[in-house]
Order: sequence, then C-alpha cells, then structure tokens
Amino acid sequence: MAEGPELDVLVIGGGITGAGIALDAATRGLRTGIVEAQDWAGGTSRWSSKLVHGGLRYLQALDFKLVTEALGERERLLYTLAPHLVKPVPFLYPILHRVWQRPYVTAGIGLYDTLAHLGSKVASMPFHRHLSTSGVRKAFPAIKPGSMVGAVKYWDGKVDDARLVLTVVRTAVGFGALAASRTQVTDLIKDDDGAVAGARVLDLESGQEHTIRARRVIGATGVWTERTQDLATTDGGLRVLASKGIHIVVPRERIQGEVGLILQTEKSVLFVIPWDHYWIIGTTDTPYEQDISAPVATGADIDYVIEHANVVLDDPLTRSDVIGVFAGLRPLLQPGVKDGTETASTKVSREHTVAEVTPGLISIAGGKLTTYRIMAEDAVDFALGKDRAEQVPSVTDRTPLHGADGYLALTRQKGRIARAHGWTEAMVEHLLNRYGSAIDEIEALVAEQPDLASALEGAPEYLRAEIVQACRNEGALHLEDIFDTRTRMTYDHPDHGLAAVEEVADLAAAELGWDANRRASEVQAYRARCAAEDAAAGTADDAAAAAARAAAPSLGNRSHHD
Repeated sequence: MAEGPELDVLVIGGGITGAGIALDAATRGLRTGIVEAQDWAGGTSRWSSKLVHGGLRYLQALDFKLVTEALGERERLLYTLAPHLVKPVPFLYPILHRVWQRPYVTAGIGLYDTLAHLGSKVASMPFHRHLSTSGVRKAFPAIKPGSMVGAVKYWDGKVDDARLVLTVVRTAVGFGALAASRTQVTDLIKDDDGAVAGARVLDLESGQEHTIRARRVIGATGVWTERTQDLATTDGGLRVLASKGIHIVVPRERIQGEVGLILQTEKSVLFVIPWDHYWIIGTTDTPYEQDISAPVATGADIDYVIEHANVVLDDPLTRSDVIGVFAGLRPLLQPGVKDGTETASTKVSREHTVAEVTPGLISIAGGKLTTYRIMAEDAVDFALGKDRAEQVPSVTDRTPLHGADGYLALTRQKGRIARAHGWTEAMVEHLLNRYGSAIDEIEALVAEQPDLASALEGAPEYLRAEIVQACRNEGALHLEDIFDTRTRMTYDHPDHGLAAVEEVADLAAAELGWDANRRASEVQAYRARCAAEDAAAGTADDAAAAAARAAAPSLGNRSHHD
C-alpha cells in the first residue's frame, strides 16, 4: 500500500478482527486501509477450533447477554452473511451420571436453544434431542462402551476460519478498502500535537518503505497488541497474554461417527469435530512465552489431546493416526489497561475491550471468532465518536460476504455445474462451500485454461484451478500462503501436503512469474518449515519445540523477494 490521500481509518492487523473492522469502516463510506505483517489470518485466526458458537460455558456463569449476542451472530453468519462458509454441525454432550446430570445439562442446552431462536427471522437449527446409550452408539459407533450413559445432541456452527478472513478482506476491498499483506508497521507517526496520525510500513516483499497517513489508527493485532501499542511510546494500553491451543487432525474413516463430541477435561474443553475427509480434535490451553510468530505443538501437547480423546473412543488413537497438527495463540485480555486504570476512553465487554491508547491510536483485544462483526462495529463506532457513529451506523449485519449472494440457488444446480466441467457433485459442493457464488471465478479460470479443471494429483480434494485462484484473486504471495490459508493442505493432508508441493509450485510459479531459482527457494522453504514443525512435535516442552521450529525462520525474517 503506497502513499496516497489521507485515510479515515488505518487498520493494523489482518486477522478476523482487523478484517471485520476494515469491512465495517469501508461500508460506512470511510476511506479505509488495512495492513498485515504476515499473510491474511496469519496469526490466531487460521489456527482456531473453527467453531461459530454461542459459548455454552458462559451459561454456567449466567452471562445470558453474551451468549445471546454470540448466538445472534451465529445465526447471521449461517443464514445471511456467509451461508457458503458457515455450516451447522451436530454435537453430543455426554451424560456421565444417570440421575442428576441429565436435568442439569438439559436445562443448560435447552436455554441455549431458546436464546438462539429468540428473535430469529429464519428457521434456525434443530432443537436438542436426548439420546440413550443405544442412540449414542448409532450416532457415534466409535464410542467406548461405558464412557457415557447417554448424551444430549445439540447443534452449533463450524467454519474454515482462514477462508472466512480471506472472504471478509475481499468483501472490504470490494467496497473500496485498500489492503496489503506482508506489510509490517515499523513506526507510528504523530502530528504536531503528538496524536498518532498514521504509520510507517515496510513492504516485506520488496523491502520498500512507505508512509500512510490516517485520521485514526486501529490496532487489532491480537497477541501482538502490546508491541503495536509500544510503537506509540505510550505507557497506557491493553494488556494481553498468549495462551497456546493445539489441534490434531485424523482421517475421517479412522473414527466412525456422524456427529461431533464436546468433552470436558481438567484443563480445557476438547472438541471432536467432523469435516469432509478428516476430524479436528482439540484443544489445549497453556501459557506461552516463546516466539509468538511461530507457535508449534510439542509431543506432550499431541499426547494430551490423544489421551483425552481416547477416554471415549473404543479403538484408541495413536500417533500414527495423526495426519496433521496445528497450533495457535489465543490473546487473553487482562483486566484494566497497562497503567492500571480504567478511563472514559475505554469500552469494556465481557469478551473484548476497545480503548484509546493515546490520541489517534485505538486498540481492540479479546473477543472470539463468532463475534468478530460486533467487535468491528464497536471499534469503528469508537473511532468515529458517538454522534458521527449514529449518523453513519454499521450495516455489516445485513451485508453478505463475497460469494454469499446467489449461493443457495447454486446449491440447487450442482448437477448442471458438475456436468459442464466433468466434476463430481461432491467436488462442486466442495467448491461452493469454499467460494459460494464466486465459483464463477473458478469456472472462468477453467474456461481460460481447461487443464485447471482437473484435481491435484497429490491432493485430489483440491482442483488445480484453486491454486491459480489463490494467486490471482486471493492474494497468495508464497507457497506457504497456499498450503496454510488458501487451501488447508498443511494439516488436512498427510505430511503437510508435500505430495502435491511440486505441482502446486509449478502452478504458482506460472501465475506469479517466479523463475526457476525463486520456485526452488519456495519449495525448499516450505519443506524446511514442515521438517521443523515435525521436529518440534517430537519435543517435550515449548522451549525445545520453539528451538526446533527456529531451524526454519518465518517469512518475515527471511530476505526480501524483488
């Protein structure tokens, strides 16, 4: 993003919160820019549990307002904003004690369902159901006999978190936002009165520096919040701690079941989540003090998840069943601000806080994936001030994301689309659930280059066209951007998807104009990172894992590409 006219809002951070803020600001008619030091969703937002949910645990704290708010956002995403990306998913909540627990669980989940349906204008997800032990075995044949005396089946939502971020960014750009990934803020500039008035940024691809002027700067950098604030040389600001959560991935056929599970452990909640050709199982919740740019799973983390999943699995998992692992950091918002005071320039909710750290610089931290839109609305309202915000209120609650408009009609035309391109209906469904009505972009690529209609040899769940789409229309700049974010081959295929790396590199090189040396360096870098993550998975603690991961420096620490 080069110098140009002054922005109304500059957003720092391209995760789900920053992307949401950029969309909210752009749809209010504000001249908006967003920069991200890594790839889009490069931090927390692509390594979550991938759930869109109200948060059953908040009902235990009697926080009805928060649960109602989150469930309202779940409904909007499912039925209005992103029906192509967010899907209903059934879960079993185990009943472990025959007499007293069922009424207790039923009351909680019943209230959860009631809150979801209150004020809903659409046919929401089904109400919960009670299952006996035989009902549990029918829904989840892999269940270990005696591990539960029954269950309550209820519904929530799931989403490919990285694709949600990409889609929000693309939607923001469609409404005029300027967006640049791999662009690091190196300093915040101030006006004559000492107020933050923009940022100096470094294009990590070219090595070029730019100055971006903005009336308001909003930091939405998650676990990097305090580092962003420190650029303003202020003693105030939000305090954030990092907590690591890891997930393992196993093939779908390895566990016989049609529903997910939610399990309570002594340290965290463990989800067993069904996806198309795999299961995601996690998470952990442990303090993290290593390099926040490249968190990795340790062997102890992986064993913890396997051990707790095996409590309810009749055929226990072993390390050999795990085809993928990923780790991410939750930004845990600490009470108050860094100088220990609450001020009038701070808006606090149970889940997130917006604060003016210093004049011109606003920070937002906390929250969760499900409520990103409300967080964004709060941040932009705060930046505008009460009067101006009332004059130009947020419209994102009724602004469908890129690919949502027309999606439902296309789901009725899967057969036609499949016949036109020689695809199976399952492949068309895969494409619709990733791109929605923007499947026409894939079809345009295929029309231009027919061989892109075929599947990748090393990863047949993805089309060759999807690799070109990632580079041409979705901002991928590196091989790892394609494997981590545009597809999810880094964890949803064995060995990080390396069976497809040469074919993907050929497609990316042709699209992005890489010469033979650049292509080779991209492949080598991705292989090295995969090897480093595998080495980390054999360690016992975070320090050893971080040392193993450091053998392959992250992109931001490598030389610039011209």
